[in-house]
Amino acid sequence: MNRILLSLLLTLPLFAAKKPNIVFIFSDDHASHAIGAYEGWLKSVNPTPNTDRLAAQGMLFKNSFCNNSICGPSRAVILTGKHSHQNGFMNNGNKFDGDQQTFPKILQKNGYRTALFGKWHLKSSPQGFNQWKVLPGQGQYYNPDVLTANGKERLEGHCTDVVTDLSVNFIKQQAKDGEPFLLMCQHKAPHRNWMPAMCHLYLYDDITIPEPATLFDKWEDNASPARWQELEIDGHMHLNYDLFYNFSVKTPLAGKENSDRSAARNLHRMIPTQLSIWNSHWDPKKRSSHQSEPSGQGSRALEVSTLRQELPPVRQRSRRVCRHHHGKSRRPGTR
Repeated sequence: MNRILLSLLLTLPLFAAKKPNIVFIFSDDHASHAIGAYEGWLKSVNPTPNTDRLAAQGMLFKNSFCNNSICGPSRAVILTGKHSHQNGFMNNGNKFDGDQQTFPKILQKNGYRTALFGKWHLKSSPQGFNQWKVLPGQGQYYNPDVLTANGKERLEGHCTDVVTDLSVNFIKQQAKDGEPFLLMCQHKAPHRNWMPAMCHLYLYDDITIPEPATLFDKWEDNASPARWQELEIDGHMHLNYDLFYNFSVKTPLAGKENSDRSAARNLHRMIPTQLSIWNSHWDPKKRSSHQSEPSGQGSRALEVSTLRQELPPVRQRSRRVCRHHHGKSRRPGTR
C-alpha cells in the first residue's frame, strides 16, 4: 500500500517569523505515479498541477522511505517519530496510546494553536489539539460523520470538501487571532472505493487515461508478495463495488463475498439531490457497457474503458463552478 504524504511548512506574513505556521496535508493511498511532479506514467493526465507547483517551488523527495505504510500505523509513526514497535501501534487492530509524547503536544506547549481535521484511524481520541474533528474509522465519502470533543455530528457534502472547509476556516481564524498554528489536514481520498464529489464525476470523461505497462503482468520474476497482492485492475477490482457496473441502492450492503462494500454504504448516505446527480452520470455509462461485448485478455479492462463516454457540454460547464476549483487544470487531489 503506497502512501504519499505532503508536509508543507508555510511562513505566512501574518505574524513574527520566529514561529512559522505549519500546514500538514495527508492524502490516503495516493500513489507517487498519480502525482505529476514524480513524472510517472500518469503525468500526461496532469493529475496534480497545484501539488506540482508546490514541488517546483519547494522540495521534492525522490529517495524517501516509509517505516510503516499501513494506514493507522503510518499515522502513529508521524505523530510520535517512533517506529511501530516503540509507539505500540503496529496494525490497524491496535489502539493508539495518546498519552505518549507527540509533536503536536510539543508545539502546543510552545505557544502553537493546533488543529486536526479528517482521517484519524487510531481508535483513541486525539490529544495535543486545540480543535479536532475526525472521521470514525475509515470514514465515509458522502455526508460524513465526524467525531469531536463534544460527540458525533454529521456534515453534509463530500468528505474532501468537508475536510478542506474545516481546514481553511481554521487558517482564516488564526489569521485574525495572530497565533502561530499547526494544522493537520488529513484526507480520506483517494482511498478505495473511489467516489468523488458530484462536481467531479465527469472530470476525466474527455481524457484518455493511459494503460500501465504492468496491466497484465504475472509478476513471475518478482518476489512472492507481488504475486499474492490483491490490487490488480483485471483480477481484483469488483465490477459493482469498484466499477459500478450494476451498482445501485439495491446493491447488497453485506454478503458472503469478500469484497470492500463501502461504496454501497456511501450510496445509502446520499441525499436525494446527490443520488440524482450520481445516477444521471452513471446510468448512461452502465447502458453503454451492457451493450458492448468485450472479449479476450483485455476484456475486463475493455469493460472499464466502455464506461467512458463523450463529455456532455452542460457537464463541462459545471466543472468550472465546482467548489474549491481554481482553474481549468484543476484535478482531484490538488487542494
